[in-house]
Amino acid sequence: MSELTIVWIALPFFLGFIVFLLPKLDRYLALCVGLVSAGYAALLFASTPLTLKLIDNFGVTLVVDQLSAFFILTNALVTIAVVFYCWDTGKTAFFYAQTIILHGSVNAAFACADFVSLYVALEVSGIAAFLLIAYPRSDRSIWVALRYLFVSNTAMLFYLVGAVLAYQTNHTFAFAGLRGAPPEALALMFMGLLVKGGVFVSGLWLPLTHSESETPVSALMSGVVVKAGVYPLVRCALTLEQVDPIVRMFGVGTALLGVFYAVFEKDTKRMLAFHTVSQLGFILAAPAVGGFYALTHGLVKAALFLIAGSLPSRNFKELQLKQINTPVWIALVIASFSISGFPMLSGFGAKVLTTKNFLPWQEIAMNVAALGTAISFAKFIFLPRGGHEEVKLGFWVATILLLGGLMAANGVYYDAYTFENIIKPLATIAVGWVAYFLIFRRTAIKLPRLLEEFDNLIGFMTLISILLFWLALA
Repeated sequence: MSELTIVWIALPFFLGFIVFLLPKLDRYLALCVGLVSAGYAALLFASTPLTLKLIDNFGVTLVVDQLSAFFILTNALVTIAVVFYCWDTGKTAFFYAQTIILHGSVNAAFACADFVSLYVALEVSGIAAFLLIAYPRSDRSIWVALRYLFVSNTAMLFYLVGAVLAYQTNHTFAFAGLRGAPPEALALMFMGLLVKGGVFVSGLWLPLTHSESETPVSALMSGVVVKAGVYPLVRCALTLEQVDPIVRMFGVGTALLGVFYAVFEKDTKRMLAFHTVSQLGFILAAPAVGGFYALTHGLVKAALFLIAGSLPSRNFKELQLKQINTPVWIALVIASFSISGFPMLSGFGAKVLTTKNFLPWQEIAMNVAALGTAISFAKFIFLPRGGHEEVKLGFWVATILLLGGLMAANGVYYDAYTFENIIKPLATIAVGWVAYFLIFRRTAIKLPRLLEEFDNLIGFMTLISILLFWLALA
């Protein structure tokens, strides 16, 4: 298993360069990488946890277990779906090469258990994501990509300084080295991870970046890339008991902030991007079961972005006056039901399991976030259907794969199907739909984008690092 793990990590980077030598095989090599990761994740579910220390304290420490398996499987399925979606769209070998490298670097982040190798993995993923965002080469895409790269690199600079401070205390870069580290070390590292993961106000670069990227890139970014920053936070919360309350607190704040914006958003892709922020909060609010929620969210959010790219408009008001292709509408409703917590889809089991792992002080706030989710996705569910727009075969292969994954993952937590567990989410969805029709459907509130402005993003990093310092000190 040790040799297999090393091969699995190295394979995407090798094939990412091979693509340029064999450009006619670009799609097949990208598909191969996704399939290999899916197979490796399946092995992890059936294996005991594995820890690899390659060069003692100064080298790479890898940990792969069931938590890693959920994140790796998410990366595999979303990547495969995106490859199928792009199959006949004329994407160049460069696009597939960056997709493969992005896939490999995110996988590496899901296996890292030390701060230095995690830093390298996050930096590589940031560069690959930057190149994919800028792929259309328009002025707008280049600006959005540069904005993302600048924010990401600034955050990782904070992170690297924090890692050095933690090393000075315990002379190890392992995650466990945070125990006893000075408050400023935790504050700087966590601030970097919060930005990379799109968490709370530090992650408000995310809505513009995800909404302005091409549809398949949006699916990759929301489905897996931001989870490369969330995963280390979950791992640290499970490793260090003193970190758990901090992670949970940011999870609650993130869930509420994202859903607040999503409820009032009138643009489909921006609404989905804000909901990515909100759903990341659910992962952090219950770290012990964050892997299953990450899988469910990754599949459904990738599906929703791919479907949103096939709608006749991005504006909800215009969509209410246009008929959507009926099969596309059905796929949209299934995905919306899952993220809302409807039974028979994995979103239901993930929400029930996550709810059972909330602490008492989290319950009210997270129930409000769940209600906001139902209100938000009512905007999709009640769109008119009956249109006849042509949709490519690649879209259907990708969508069926992702929605099929949601249905299959429904069996991960079959104990969720009790009368009490079923009634609560159904009641929440019903109340959300009623609120949508009575209040929010006709509400035309445009929230200011002051918090998202580039000039303010770096300032928020400083403010969050100060907050983290005081939390760590406490």
